[in-house]
Amino acid sequence: MAPSAPATASNSPAKKTSAPEKKYKCQFCNRAFSRSEHRSRHERSHTKERPFKCLKCRSTFVRRDLLLRHDRTVHAKDGGIPLVAEGRRRGGNGGVQKASSAGPSKPSITIDPATLEQIEASSDGMVDLETAAMLMTDFQHKAAAAATGQVSERSESLSPGQGSFDPYLSGNATLPQMPWDTLVSPAEAGSMPTLIDRHGPVGDVLLSHSLPMSGNSTPNALSPYPSMTGPVSPVNYRRSPGPSQALTLPKAPQIANETERTSVIESVQKADALGALPENFQIPATAALNRYLSTYFNLYHPHLPFLHQQSFNPTSAPTPLLLAVLSIGALYTFERDHAFMLHVGSKVLVNQFLQHKENFDSRKCPLWLMQSTLLNMVFESWSGDPKGLEWTCSIKSLLANMVAGNRYQLKLRTEARQGTQPSREDWIEEESCRRTYFAVYIFFGMLTLTFNHTPAMSFDEFDNLELPSSESLWNLETADEETWRRSIAAASSMTVREAHDFLFQGEQTRYSAFATRVLINALFLQVWNHKRSFEALQDVVTEYKLRLALETWENSLEVCEPETIVVPLSTPQKGHPLIFNSMAVYRNTRARLEVDLKSIQEAMRYHSSYEVAAAMTVAREKVKRSQEMNKVVQQCFECMEIAAIQGINWVAKTSATNWSVEHPLCGLDLMVILSLWLYRLEHDDEPATEAELAIYNKVRNLFDDDAIDAFGKLSSTVARVWGNILDGVVVWGITKLMGESFKLHSQALVGYEDSLRVGKDQPIHAVPTKSLASVGTAY
Repeated sequence: MAPSAPATASNSPAKKTSAPEKKYKCQFCNRAFSRSEHRSRHERSHTKERPFKCLKCRSTFVRRDLLLRHDRTVHAKDGGIPLVAEGRRRGGNGGVQKASSAGPSKPSITIDPATLEQIEASSDGMVDLETAAMLMTDFQHKAAAAATGQVSERSESLSPGQGSFDPYLSGNATLPQMPWDTLVSPAEAGSMPTLIDRHGPVGDVLLSHSLPMSGNSTPNALSPYPSMTGPVSPVNYRRSPGPSQALTLPKAPQIANETERTSVIESVQKADALGALPENFQIPATAALNRYLSTYFNLYHPHLPFLHQQSFNPTSAPTPLLLAVLSIGALYTFERDHAFMLHVGSKVLVNQFLQHKENFDSRKCPLWLMQSTLLNMVFESWSGDPKGLEWTCSIKSLLANMVAGNRYQLKLRTEARQGTQPSREDWIEEESCRRTYFAVYIFFGMLTLTFNHTPAMSFDEFDNLELPSSESLWNLETADEETWRRSIAAASSMTVREAHDFLFQGEQTRYSAFATRVLINALFLQVWNHKRSFEALQDVVTEYKLRLALETWENSLEVCEPETIVVPLSTPQKGHPLIFNSMAVYRNTRARLEVDLKSIQEAMRYHSSYEVAAAMTVAREKVKRSQEMNKVVQQCFECMEIAAIQGINWVAKTSATNWSVEHPLCGLDLMVILSLWLYRLEHDDEPATEAELAIYNKVRNLFDDDAIDAFGKLSSTVARVWGNILDGVVVWGITKLMGESFKLHSQALVGYEDSLRVGKDQPIHAVPTKSLASVGTAY
């Protein structure tokens, strides 16, 4: 009996700390809880309610701790602003904060009792490793926020509609309807995961098996957000040099200190002679400016490299051009208020220059004016607002005249040299001009591809120009003039006309990655013109020549000039990002030889997802079944396969910043064709041929059985998946439009009766859809 005494003694304290009474009973089952919030959380398992929504993607959760964990594993670890804990969200009563009378208060870096309560509630008395990691991460996020709180101050944004603007600023000058508030964005500063969240739904797409990302998993040290873009890669894998030979892109221009920022402010004030900038226009903090410069030159510039990165100096660059660069850089950091403010500032200053330029002559138009206008048009055209597109259309002729006049002056300068090699400074200036002309040509081509707009510039404008140089030569650093002259003498040169003629003669030709992009743009516009001619159906010879030229263009990629520049982007294509972009245009061009979807492109002009989706569904009669169509569908499959190989969820989170806007724009036609072709196979009375079945099964193998069952048909699955990819993360508003359109198109394909009858005031997410998020196992 003696041994029982200690046991009795040891049990006595337990009575004092016994578990609280479980007086809160579930209304659906027999379980009871000691706290009402625990009961509420449990009842969600019956009601399927998921009230905690991630503001950075479309995931929803039953509990807030799961939302915090999702934020940690998917968003915040890549440098984004983390979600605040529950206690601070309530007003900070639960946290221990230090008060300072000598200066502004700083965010608390202590752990909230409310966070502890959440962990306790979610762990049922047991704290596992995952929960402990969440607790530590929550603490680290608070510490980071306290350390950077003073750096991340944001200036006041412009109020839409302020100021009176002149014709250059008309249309969508203030972007009053730009749907920024509906865009999905990761935490202000580009937060992209390299791995898929294994603990919660991060997308609606699951593949039948885990498909590896290309390359290795080493984070990209050159990226401003290291784990955003995947591995660094020498850009021509077919002929890539060894690691010791690879050259790094020049470091993005930066503002060194507050003195240089003050210099930028003074330049803005000097350029704004009329005081037309809104009163609350402000230049952001130095840290923000440097962030925008980094994202522009690391994420946007490689896709359209018409600026000379080495010589671009923020303090001496023309102010309108600097503001235009910063505005696009701000888009890539998801700081939309600053992007909007800087964009309007650039337009105001360009307009003042045009007004005060007496007897404006396009032959004397400065290069920076063209470059600024181009970037402003890019900003507006892909903003997702039809007013922005209307403004772009209103000044297309202005930009085209600038290019024509400046090109004529360049011709006179080069002829005056009488064949002698230019100095390095002269060559940089002349190459900048050529690259700017070609960038405008490419941009106008994308307007034609997306909206079926008549081309604003003809091929004849450029036929006698030299093609752009290689990116290696464009970014070459040389110590002396003699080294430079040897490099330029060894570089191959060819005019646009010569390269174009070789394509139609079936001869493979060696040119640069940028030249590849220029030539496929020319071929696309020729196909577009051919399909709109009255003789197109009978003109078999011209169509044969176009097919030969496209085939030669594709084969010429094998002999493309090898690039030795390492870029801060990763693409599935074995080549420079410009070649990856070119392949997207190539697939679209091949498809247009067989299918004309101009009704969809014209609906895109007005930016209504319902109208675009209706045009998609009606276009099913445009997609025929034939051997030639099988080749087109194969191109469409390759477009989807690229995303599948990378990992569809990963692509949905990273492609917005890692790939160019050309991919979703070019993929619009391809995915419509693929979904409608699959629909025909699923519903036509005519049985599928062996070739058609082979393609169908290749597409089918990208998805697991449950994913197909969730939507009913493979055609609907493809449309829904592509819609999820497009609006997974949004830099350019137009991808949001396309994503919603594909989701509505998906619903129409499976026969939802209300898919096209949803009221305009009803949000998209209210349309009944099934989610793939809970199907299978995340990879």
